[in-house]
Amino acid sequence: MAMTLLEKILSAHSKYDVVHPGEIVDIEIDSRVARDFGGANVVKNLNDFRLTIKDPEKTFFTFDCNPAGSDQKYAVNQHICRLFAREHGVKVFDIDAGIGTHILLEEGYVHPGSTVVSTDSHANILGAIGAFGQGMGDMDIAAAWHNGKVWFKIPSSVKIIFDGNIPDNVSSKDIVLNLLKIFGANSLLGYSIEMYGPAVDRLDLDDRITISSMATEMGAIIILFPPAKAILDYCSVRSKTKFEPFFADDKAYYEKTFTIDVTVFKPMVSLPGEPHNTVNVSEVPGRKIDSAFVGSCTNGRMNDMNKVAAILKNRKVAPGVVLKIVPATDEIWKQCLNEGLIDIFKKAGALVSNAGCAGCAAGQVGQNGPGEVTISTGNRNFPGKQGKGSVYLASPEVVAASAVAGCITTPDNIPEKPCLFVQPERTTKTHMNDHQLKKTGKKITIIEGRIWLISRDNIDTDMIFHNRYLATTDIKEMGQYTFDNLKGFEYFSKKAKPGDIIVSGKNFGCGSSRQQAVDCFPALGIQAIIAESFGAIYERNAINAAFPIMKCKELTLIDLKDGDFIKVNLKTGQIENKRTNKIFNAEPFSDVQLEVYQKGGLLGKY
Repeated sequence: MAMTLLEKILSAHSKYDVVHPGEIVDIEIDSRVARDFGGANVVKNLNDFRLTIKDPEKTFFTFDCNPAGSDQKYAVNQHICRLFAREHGVKVFDIDAGIGTHILLEEGYVHPGSTVVSTDSHANILGAIGAFGQGMGDMDIAAAWHNGKVWFKIPSSVKIIFDGNIPDNVSSKDIVLNLLKIFGANSLLGYSIEMYGPAVDRLDLDDRITISSMATEMGAIIILFPPAKAILDYCSVRSKTKFEPFFADDKAYYEKTFTIDVTVFKPMVSLPGEPHNTVNVSEVPGRKIDSAFVGSCTNGRMNDMNKVAAILKNRKVAPGVVLKIVPATDEIWKQCLNEGLIDIFKKAGALVSNAGCAGCAAGQVGQNGPGEVTISTGNRNFPGKQGKGSVYLASPEVVAASAVAGCITTPDNIPEKPCLFVQPERTTKTHMNDHQLKKTGKKITIIEGRIWLISRDNIDTDMIFHNRYLATTDIKEMGQYTFDNLKGFEYFSKKAKPGDIIVSGKNFGCGSSRQQAVDCFPALGIQAIIAESFGAIYERNAINAAFPIMKCKELTLIDLKDGDFIKVNLKTGQIENKRTNKIFNAEPFSDVQLEVYQKGGLLGKY
């Protein structure tokens, strides 16, 4: 019976001569990979269930998410993996190597027709050479390490045929962004996609990697390219074993076939929030950017580096814009060095990091902050994926051109003078937390602000200000750590605004006597905390620091919503909800609390 390319690969790795869509079969896995992200959990599963490793020579760790080990949790997880690898003879591609899927290609551990599973959701990138790659969870990977195989449901296949020639100004990243424009994030959900047509045949390895890497963003299982001669030559030189490539049978059945006119493809960008929300670059002309990023498993290849260097040569990154460049592997990094590209990047004003996943994995350079606008070659721009700012996705050419221009543009439309940041108008208005004294010398006792409704009891001081930060003595530095150990509010310090008010449940501030758990709030400009009750030591610390806290025993009975604005009278305890115009009462300041508050603190230091 005729089979598609994927069906042929999977049947060759199963006990069946023929496999059909919908069948669940056990698949032998040629390369089994765990990254530093998830690797420690794989180890935990293996240890907890006392599982052995089958074929250690086919089993690998790749430390690509945080190749600097700069995050304490990543550093711990990496060392857990190293210790396990030493004991069981598992090879580690450590922090100097680069992105795991790319390393497998360079080192010849994968070849056309082989199978790979990894904790990397973009392991399907290996469809670029006509191999099966799949991202899986920690339990799946542990099972693969122990059994050498995993169960898999055979997906239905779709054929996409490119008709015509791809325009010269359209890159491989533009191709996949155009496909996302056509198919969205879910119309090909769960399918295996095979690519055909003369234009496809002319795509080189780096082009195919870029397109295959975004199969996940299209909802597909994999995008498979039948291996062309150049691909076979590349893999034959590097492969550690002899191989025979697979090709679909002429009469293979495809559930859907699409013929795409590629002559109409345009340079594209994905708007912030959704990779599939793509528009022509011409629809966002002059959009000011704060930063730019080139890298990730999608666009960290040598072709990408060459394209960026061609644009940056004898140019400078726009004033105030940060450009970060991260090659996919150390081999590519060294090639950039040997061919003078690193020099071009540095003279242009770019930051060049060691090889790895970079901002995509939140473990290396490439992250952005609240309000920051970034243009990136990454594969995802979901909120929070590459930081707290806004992320546009684009080709390396568009990213480099935009970094020079200071705004989103194309290489053929870089302005003579870059777009500059406009100096905001100065205002004399100051927040009352910064300056609460009237001319009389008395602090104001009526405050207004937006509330953070944290409907939890027993929020302890370790949740508020963890003990790992207790060496911090400068109050100005304390705000950044506020609530970073409170689940669901880890990013409070990035989102909170001066003037906000916290409303919470019973026993707020229980635990230790640390003053930082109070001082971190005024450091952020938080005006006050209203809770049903407070820990005894915490209450004293807050009063003594002249930080307003108020008890309201019946908060659960009051109509309050997160983000409401309230007006609080510290002397009377009266609180007005501006949304509902309803008034409720908390306990007013005691005479002692009011005296200490007006004094600026127990020690009168203000």
